[in-house]
Amino acid sequence: MSVDEVLDMLKRFKDSLIKKEREVFLCMLRNLFEEYRFFPQYPDRELHITACLFGGIVEQGLVTYMALGIALRYVLEALRKPHGSKMYYFGIASLDRFKSRLKDYPQYCQHLASIPHFNQFPEHLVEFVQYGQQSREPPVRVPSTPTPTTTTAPVSIAATSSTKSTVTTTTTTTTTTATTKPTTKTTTSVKGTREVPPSIASTTNIDTLLTNAPLEENPEPTEALQDKVFFIFNNLSQSNLQQKCDELKELVGEEFLPWVAQYLVQKRASIEPNFHMLYANFLDVLKMNKFIDMVLKETYRNIKVLLNSNKSSANYSDRTILKNLGHWLGMLTLYKNKPILQIDLDLKSLLLEAYFKGQQELLYVVPFVAKVLESSAKSKVFKPPNPWTMGIMNVLAEMHKEPDLKLNLKFEIEVLCKTLNLDIADLQPSNLLQDADRFSKLEEQLLSPETKPDEGVVVITTTAVTANTTAADTTTIATTTTTTTTTTTATPAPPQPQFSFHDLNVSSLAGLGPHIAVNNQLSLFQANLALRQCVRPSVERAVQELVHPVVERSIKIAMTTCEQIVKKDFALDPEESRMRAAAHHMVRNLTAGMAMITCREPLMVSISNNFKSNCLTTLKGATAQQKEMIEQAATVVATENVELACAFIQKCAVEKAVPEMDKRLATEFDLRKHARNEGRRYCDPVVLTYQAERMPEQIRLKVGGVTPNQTAVYEEFARNIPGFLPTNDASQPTGFLAKPMQVTGKSYATDEITQIYDKCAADIEQYIHATVATPNSPHVQAMHSLLEAVLLARNSREIVTALALLQKAVEGLLEGLTQQLSTDPELTIRFRDCHLLVLKALQDHRAYGPQWTNKQVTRVLCETRTDSKFNLEAIDCLIRNHLVNLQAYDMHLSQSLENGLNYLAVAFAMQLVKYYLIDEKMSNVCNEADLFNTLQTLIRIASHSANPPDGLTQLVDLIRQNHDTAFLDKAPGGPTSMMHSGISQAREFDDPPGLREKTEFLLREWVNMYHSPAAGRDSTKAFSAFVGQMHQQGILKTDDLITRFFRLCTEMCVELCYRALAEQSAHNPTLIRAKCFHTLDAFVRLIALLVKHSGDATNTVTKINLLNKVLGIVAGVLLQDHETRHTEFQQLPYHRIFIMLLLELNAPEHVLESINYQVLTAFCNAFHVLRPSKAPGFAYSWLELISHRIFIARMLAILPQQKGWPMYAQLLIDLFKFLAPFLRNAELAKHTTLLYKGTLRVLLVLLHDFPEFLCDYHYGFCDVIPPNCIQMRNLILSAFPRNMRLPDPFTPNLKVDMLSEIAHPPRILTNFAAMIQPASFKKDLDSYLKTRSPVTFLSELRSHLQVSHEPGVRYNIALMNALVLYVGSQAIAYIHSKGSTPSMSTITHSSHMDIFQNLAVDLDTEGRYLFLNAIANQLRYPNSHTHYFSCTLLYLFAETNTEAIQEQITRVLLERLIVNRPHPWGLLITFIELIKNPSFKFWNHEFVHCAPEIEKLFESVARSCMQQKQGQAITRETAEAPAS
Repeated sequence: MSVDEVLDMLKRFKDSLIKKEREVFLCMLRNLFEEYRFFPQYPDRELHITACLFGGIVEQGLVTYMALGIALRYVLEALRKPHGSKMYYFGIASLDRFKSRLKDYPQYCQHLASIPHFNQFPEHLVEFVQYGQQSREPPVRVPSTPTPTTTTAPVSIAATSSTKSTVTTTTTTTTTTATTKPTTKTTTSVKGTREVPPSIASTTNIDTLLTNAPLEENPEPTEALQDKVFFIFNNLSQSNLQQKCDELKELVGEEFLPWVAQYLVQKRASIEPNFHMLYANFLDVLKMNKFIDMVLKETYRNIKVLLNSNKSSANYSDRTILKNLGHWLGMLTLYKNKPILQIDLDLKSLLLEAYFKGQQELLYVVPFVAKVLESSAKSKVFKPPNPWTMGIMNVLAEMHKEPDLKLNLKFEIEVLCKTLNLDIADLQPSNLLQDADRFSKLEEQLLSPETKPDEGVVVITTTAVTANTTAADTTTIATTTTTTTTTTTATPAPPQPQFSFHDLNVSSLAGLGPHIAVNNQLSLFQANLALRQCVRPSVERAVQELVHPVVERSIKIAMTTCEQIVKKDFALDPEESRMRAAAHHMVRNLTAGMAMITCREPLMVSISNNFKSNCLTTLKGATAQQKEMIEQAATVVATENVELACAFIQKCAVEKAVPEMDKRLATEFDLRKHARNEGRRYCDPVVLTYQAERMPEQIRLKVGGVTPNQTAVYEEFARNIPGFLPTNDASQPTGFLAKPMQVTGKSYATDEITQIYDKCAADIEQYIHATVATPNSPHVQAMHSLLEAVLLARNSREIVTALALLQKAVEGLLEGLTQQLSTDPELTIRFRDCHLLVLKALQDHRAYGPQWTNKQVTRVLCETRTDSKFNLEAIDCLIRNHLVNLQAYDMHLSQSLENGLNYLAVAFAMQLVKYYLIDEKMSNVCNEADLFNTLQTLIRIASHSANPPDGLTQLVDLIRQNHDTAFLDKAPGGPTSMMHSGISQAREFDDPPGLREKTEFLLREWVNMYHSPAAGRDSTKAFSAFVGQMHQQGILKTDDLITRFFRLCTEMCVELCYRALAEQSAHNPTLIRAKCFHTLDAFVRLIALLVKHSGDATNTVTKINLLNKVLGIVAGVLLQDHETRHTEFQQLPYHRIFIMLLLELNAPEHVLESINYQVLTAFCNAFHVLRPSKAPGFAYSWLELISHRIFIARMLAILPQQKGWPMYAQLLIDLFKFLAPFLRNAELAKHTTLLYKGTLRVLLVLLHDFPEFLCDYHYGFCDVIPPNCIQMRNLILSAFPRNMRLPDPFTPNLKVDMLSEIAHPPRILTNFAAMIQPASFKKDLDSYLKTRSPVTFLSELRSHLQVSHEPGVRYNIALMNALVLYVGSQAIAYIHSKGSTPSMSTITHSSHMDIFQNLAVDLDTEGRYLFLNAIANQLRYPNSHTHYFSCTLLYLFAETNTEAIQEQITRVLLERLIVNRPHPWGLLITFIELIKNPSFKFWNHEFVHCAPEIEKLFESVARSCMQQKQGQAITRETAEAPAS
């Protein structure tokens, strides 16, 4: 099928009513886009076909919206590749296909025109792009020369005119116009050689070979015979060699063998290197020595053609073909042990000649020679150490040592050495390259730049005048041989200006009147005075016709140029006034110049024609003599007034350009003002880094004002405006730009950075003087060295010295903060502070700013040598002082691990992770998101490595237990990693220039469109239009740009809210919130629409990834804002974004219902990231978000199979963990009380509507709730399944063990067994439960549970809770295995009860209280756990001989009962049994009667727990008890 047929099919499938055909269409498009990254590996023909298909898809309008944006972006990326590269030609072929659609994409055309090598595009495409910027198609041109009938190969024609210039006529297949363009390079040609530009369609064309046919034309067979030969070679394979050889012998007579040899070499071997072995075997099987000699001769001839081709311009095709022929020659000769005779080709001399002639020749020759020698590896005769081969290899080795040799050539030599099994270090480089005299003795095999021309060939000795060439290229006018000016052509003198810039008034055409020249001496005017009135309207009309197009065109070109140059020159200048003045002068100069060269000639013609027309109309029937006089007068009138008309149009253009320039630079001016108002020096960190890393010192920008040399340029622009007399304005003396402009408010002197350095140096000197250590101390020497670096940076004020200072400070910390050197703690602190002082000084907003400094510090950390880069103390010091870009450092560290092969890096990463995520977890210096990539890599190493490093598995297990499961064990490209990258990218600041302005414009447009009545239902109409605008602005080009767009939008929305809330005191709060929501709600709707419409309807991955990315960005911006503003942080914008987005994405729509689980997962992960412990300032909003009715209902009720339960449980655990430290205090602060009450309300809702949820996760919740939070814990423990009917605990003689539910275990969804760590302890525990060994287990049990001796935090509560529940559940299983049920008799005398009794006796008061609380936490609704632990508690009470233990058991039960309801069922039945059953003798214990108020308390509880009658009876018994 042809490309057009495929496109027709796709067009049918796209709109087909058959679902399968539509799916085929989508599948083909998706595959085509996904295959893009492999295009560079495609063969040339296939790549060209693919390019035509790619362009055809755009041309036929088969893709829209995002798919169209992706297609256009791919073509743009390809065109940005180096000129002549494979992908460049792909881009050209694609663009050529859809060039007619360029008028629909003016913004895209601007991007194309900004490509550095745009002028090297084919001329017809340049024309289409230039007109496309104006939303127009280029005009159809009438051919100036007859259209050639063939378009196969470009032809070079040597001009024979006296100008002695060469004109190349290039005919393309896409236009009917022969376009001629002057050659501006000084070139020569050898007779019979034609210069051929690279083909547009393919990178391996054989045009050079085709246009250099042999001198003796080989007779060609008939077309039918040719087709048969083609068929033989097309179907040739190793299996049919003999058959095809016989066919060829039968078909081709001896007279046509030269033609076959030429065909085989040119059309096959030169472009099909993969089939060289097949063709060589074909020749062997053919056994025609004469034919083989013809092939070899033809190979040599073609090689020589390529060696003698013009190499002045890099021709990738010729180089590739030469390499292929080199490999082919090696296969025919060396591979078959045949020599390459020096008379045919001298390889060593060829290398030497190429070396002496230059890099361009080497690019051809070195790969060619390497390919020839490749075949010697399989040769018995020529493989090393053959002297001939080694002689050439030694020359190549000498070349390899040359420092200026291109890297790709060095690589070619290294690959050849590897093929020949040679070590390049073992070769003995010759000294031939040092012998310059040898070059003159070499027989020339390459085209020489200085070859004398043969007859019939013209040599250009003069180059084209630059101005003429530029004009020809700019205006796209077809040029001829006369365009090229030479020494024989007289150049007319430029017209002299007649007017000063201020002479003309351009407010209206009437301004021309006073200056129009009327020559009364003209015979026409003397004969007819009335005709003088025709001059003014002629000039005015000419100006009126041309002023608009000329002004628009001039401004467009001059503005872009001026904007870029001024931004570049003044990027580090803090004075906007200086920048504005320079921009005005430059744009005035460039606009005037552009207008002058554009309008002068058309004005001359127009004035003349207008004058003639007016005169003839006035005369009404002029005679021949009068017409002749009018012609003469018209020329004079036009000549005398053209300068005036031209100057008028120039000034009109300038007047319009200046305010436009101010608009374009408005953001730059505002940034500088904003920086000044904030008390810091303006500095663009992106430009700063670029200047430091890329620019040589001579042209590098310095922080502060522009240099005098640059100033002189702008002063010259101000004084000399093209087309006007020089300005000698006294208000603009020499050096006027160099003087600081007067600005309102605080202004910074250019040496402010010097003041910062001075202060820094003074502080370091003070530290050094205060040090009492010996001068030879490494720390003291390092401080002296640092001081010198500060002074050096101060004196030079160069970015390079600032970078060197920063590097010295960072490396000083890495090398100096070590245990070996830290013998004197006080000196170490001074040393550390000195280095931090320097980095903080560089971080100052008035110096280089935090973004630039942090980026450079991170770079140094990543690039420093291995022996010092893994210094935890130094890294911690830098991170704590906010000097490290954690995202970049995390990425570097994860790569440094090398999947576990870099043991030093793995050990350090483990140390870092343990320090921040376990030891210093509460400090919140560094969290899981900051070390995401490192964590992922460590987890992968632990799970996939056969022998993971010691301690890594345990570290990973520890992190899994205590940290964010949401950030662990997730796919690298999955939604969670998208959220993490969004959080990290929220910290980026180095946005591409102009992106912020584009984003601000788009956001404002969207807000207006969203609130417009024409927005359509759910804003769909507005969204469709807005996506087009996003495409035009290039936002949808890359994922990175989309990410930055969302980040900037979020920041802008938040900033707007801060500004509005700052005005709240003066306005109505309701109005202020409405103002904030006006923008926030529009932004949220945009996110929701993009999520819903991204990707295909069936492709949910794109939607989920985008949502996770956006939520990550909002979360990242929130965290950054929270960290920056501290107490000034405002929750409102973030709360509104999250709540509205939650509502938008949970709407009852089919597309959203299908991804509801993934949407809710994304929100849960985002809320988990923003948990109160990470962002305390967001806690109230956070609680409101997780308790929202929609969110709770979706998570706990609507999601099938209770998928949302674990995630919601994690959010509640996050809340309890945050509250825990506050709730341990008896008195709660007001802000904590509010949060506590809110939490209780959430629990009450859950208890009422979702009791099963609380039942299943009670263990995890109670594990993190402090022991003194009795009411909160009772709410959780009181939950029971809704399908269960609770027996009344106050029923007389209630037989608990007879209840049917009491035999069933409860569902506990927390893996409590995994919390029993370390593994050795768990192993001993299991062993003891089964065999009561080891015998020391009970005596060592307390030491496992106790973690410190500090009161209040002595015990590991989590381990205690896990141990109690685990032992209890094992005990129940053990009792059931014996066919019994738990009771007071069956639970005794077991290893399980031994552990409980040991804990009750061996633990101190604090430990015992925690132990008893762990048991009481299992007293819930009727189930086997409640029954067992109730019996256990009563058994411990009965069996202990210590009053203190019984009192503590009573306390644990009592304190849970004296609080407000609800009370857990199991707690009630246990306490009722305790006070009711006489066997426990509860009322006889001293602690019941220790004080009257205690006694009354027990009586009160007894009455509330039991029926009134029983209560009275108990009271009577109690009163009589002491007497008995």
